[in-house]
Amino acid sequence: MSGNFLAIDFETANPSRDSACSIGLVRVKKNKIIHKAVHLIQPPYRDFIFTYIHGIHWKDVASKPTFKDLWKDIKDHFDGIDFIAAHNAKFDASVLKACCARYRIPMPTLPFKCTVQIARNQWKVYPTKLPDVCRYLDIQLKHHEALSDALACAQIMITANQETMKVKVPATLKKSTLKTTTGTRLKISKQC
Repeated sequence: MSGNFLAIDFETANPSRDSACSIGLVRVKKNKIIHKAVHLIQPPYRDFIFTYIHGIHWKDVASKPTFKDLWKDIKDHFDGIDFIAAHNAKFDASVLKACCARYRIPMPTLPFKCTVQIARNQWKVYPTKLPDVCRYLDIQLKHHEALSDALACAQIMITANQETMKVKVPATLKKSTLKTTTGTRLKISKQC
């Protein structure tokens, strides 16, 4: 997996996918975090149903930029990366798509990688909610704070990348299994 990506997390005001009220962005290059940012966003609706989840109220975002106005400040984070990472990527991809559609902004054409799926496939973590995966990998988290969630997602992806980096295996080893520091078993074959 590439180590050049953007981890994102959206918080929404209500069930409408275009009601983003916060975004966390963590830019990673060569598996190193090089930039972190969080922005409050004024959604197109004053209806805040999910305040009990993330603590954000209309009064917190009433004077903040809309997604359209914020886009000019964040769009460069989507350049020069290989993919976008998110925990439960379907949700964050749908929020990004809905916000872009509402304001007629071209949607980034980058693929999404889901750290829920990575945690299930690579470490067999169940349940796979963000606090569960963070507990498993000993990552600090303030859940539903967009920057903390995006940072945790980036750290999950970096850990996964580091554990799956290809290693040179002597030709004498046809098949073998290595155990990583987190207990994951990696199967090695001639194709490595």
